[in-house]
Amino acid sequence: MSLDQQHGTVSPEQEERESRLVQRVVASFDGTPDPRLKELMQALTRHLHALVREVRLTEEEWQRAIEFLTAVGHITDDRRQEFILLSDVLGASMQTITINNEAQANATEATVFGPFFVEGSPETGFGGDIAAGASGEPCLVEGTVTDTYGQPVPHALIEVWEADQDGFYDVQYDDGRVAARGHLFTDADGRYRFWGVTPTPYPIPHDGPVGQLLAAVGRSPMRASHLHFMVKAGGFRTLVTHIFVRGTSFWAATASSG
Repeated sequence: MSLDQQHGTVSPEQEERESRLVQRVVASFDGTPDPRLKELMQALTRHLHALVREVRLTEEEWQRAIEFLTAVGHITDDRRQEFILLSDVLGASMQTITINNEAQANATEATVFGPFFVEGSPETGFGGDIAAGASGEPCLVEGTVTDTYGQPVPHALIEVWEADQDGFYDVQYDDGRVAARGHLFTDADGRYRFWGVTPTPYPIPHDGPVGQLLAAVGRSPMRASHLHFMVKAGGFRTLVTHIFVRGTSFWAATASSG
């Protein structure tokens, strides 16, 4: 056994040794029965090893990364999804959505779903109130759902949810309240109208490992003021999007979750 000094550059011998390791690990997935799973695992292996080799990751840094991901898992439960926060902060959620929702004419751009959507929201009639007691300044929201040719889409289902003036969604409270969320349908002319609360900026949950990461890199946990919309109609692609208050930052909206 011989020991070598630490070098700032990688020798050809070391480069070859590392390359062989990557090849062996990639080849270990050759027998994967599912072709798509095989493609994903081999690509993941190649890119992960490329990162480790590019930055010359230390053993201590790798251990800290494992501890970080473990902490993300520990804080995740049926009400809080820290992995979604991490995915959003890294832009992975938005990139996946961008890939799977290619630009189509003038269709509204899709964006991140966020961790606070809940199935079974109360139905709100045309002009109804989704606030249901949520704190905040009353706000009338109205518009029209159209196709890419400008034709109205009647009877489209609209799911809408938002935070209250304190920056919290109803599911972040422990009292079981259902507020600032609901669903309604467009009328025969594709129009919708409802009352909610005026969106305000708020921070993503930053009392966990993702919040610590943001603090370490000097990024703010604040979200731009917005409403969440999901629009469904027969024969059309489902749209998940945000409506923002004029003048807010797009990157603040796409780089973090809510």
